[in-house]
Amino acid sequence: MELADFYANEGKQVAIVADGKTYARHAITTHFVQIGESYIDLIEKYVKPIYEPGDILFSSEKVIALCQGRIVREEEVRPGVWARILSRFVRRTPAGPGMGLPMKMQFAINHCGLGKVLRAAVCAGIDAFRGIQGTFYSMLGGEIRGLDGFYGEDISEYAHMGIRIPSEPDRVCDEVWEKTGIVMAIVDANDLGIELLGRSKQLRDWPVPALLQLVLDNPAGQSRQFTPFILVRESK
Repeated sequence: MELADFYANEGKQVAIVADGKTYARHAITTHFVQIGESYIDLIEKYVKPIYEPGDILFSSEKVIALCQGRIVREEEVRPGVWARILSRFVRRTPAGPGMGLPMKMQFAINHCGLGKVLRAAVCAGIDAFRGIQGTFYSMLGGEIRGLDGFYGEDISEYAHMGIRIPSEPDRVCDEVWEKTGIVMAIVDANDLGIELLGRSKQLRDWPVPALLQLVLDNPAGQSRQFTPFILVRESK
């Protein structure tokens, strides 16, 4: 695949400059991935035909989690009184309502315990007055910060289920390399920020900020683009 054929989602750019080098990013369109599909099969079908040595594949955490069946169904998180109260105080961001959804707040309570969630909420409220954001999520950890779904404004199929972060993301990336020869990183990204969850052994010498700089603008998008894979290639 030639660089001239690389595709960017609306509002995104194919090219990015990182560490003094220019890279091209190609947003790979797939079908709507269902729970329990094989991420190896997806990568073999959609990525392998266009991948070249030296390329880096960035995968959204959501598609890997769906393949692993890492979901929470609506009936598992019926919001209680505390979840409904606490969710009212969550600040909505352009990335979505987050823990402002009572079902997500109930997941946090179920996963972390009410006491820890209450402490995080109090600390987050104090920090908010000091202009510090993100305290609630940093205290409760990646499982809470990374929970998607229970929100159907962009993708209606996700209105009644939550999608957790992938299990053992480094192992997943190493498995992808062993079975497909593709170097991969898994990221949790939205238009507010990006976090590296896992990467192939070939990428573990990369400084994390340098690696994330390649997809810092979230070229996959966060609506109904169906582009969970971003192929990155250095422009020679």
